[in-house]
Amino acid sequence: MSNDKPILNFEGLYGDLNSRYSSEYIFLELITTRSQLFDWVIQPHIHTHLFQLFIVEKGQVTFQNDTQLKTYAGPCIFMIPPTMLHGLTYTPDVSGHILTISETIMEAIFQTSSAVWQSFHKIHIIQNFDENEPFETFTALIKAIEKELFGEYSERDVMLKTYFTQLFVKLHRMVTQGEEQKKDDVTMSHFRKFQKKIKEANAPKSIPEFADELHITPVHLNRICRAVAGKSAIQLVHQNLIAEAQKYLLHTSYSVSEIAYLLKFEYPNYFAKLFKKYVGMSPVEFRQRDRK
Repeated sequence: MSNDKPILNFEGLYGDLNSRYSSEYIFLELITTRSQLFDWVIQPHIHTHLFQLFIVEKGQVTFQNDTQLKTYAGPCIFMIPPTMLHGLTYTPDVSGHILTISETIMEAIFQTSSAVWQSFHKIHIIQNFDENEPFETFTALIKAIEKELFGEYSERDVMLKTYFTQLFVKLHRMVTQGEEQKKDDVTMSHFRKFQKKIKEANAPKSIPEFADELHITPVHLNRICRAVAGKSAIQLVHQNLIAEAQKYLLHTSYSVSEIAYLLKFEYPNYFAKLFKKYVGMSPVEFRQRDRK
């Protein structure tokens, strides 16, 4: 983004230059109510003390922050914490709601659950919903909040806090679940690449060398291997060597020394010792047992 213009900063809602911040600020409106006034374009801006939730039911929105410009289609949810730059351009067929709450209220709700509040300290965009947390769960909660906000009910603040807690705990679960899934995907990707490199290696390699090729640390590589296979990286390397050795012993007439050479072992006796460690018998005993 260009730094020629100052960043738009609103104490209240977008476009309201005269608003003053209130620690009890709660506002719910249709996306169309404000966006159509600005020809569906909300320029990049920040709210210093307000947390915003955009629940997009249908239509498209092009979202901009300080690092990306990307278009999303409903249903989707945008979570924008205070001070985070965001701009949105909608298609005229957009529908949904914008919930705006002061950070003071959010902090009060989650004062005993810092993990939930901390998960909302960066922008999150949710697109994937499932049967456990369908999109309708969130629209139903928004409708309940809307009814409570604009109705005349006793103990309104208590009920609103209940709805807000449900809404944001569910969002927190989806956010953390999504992040765990990403971690799992990255972990499995590294593990599969490591397996492939083990099989493709035409010369002995150390674990630091494998890790360097994967652009991760040896410690990280070992953590991945233990998480996926329950074994260290070097154990997986050795297992592959032993599996290859067993093929040679069972299906060729190569001597143990020749097999050790083919598998790039510098010393045949080290090969025999490693084989016995993993198989429980020497290479000769393994071959003889199969031929009985």
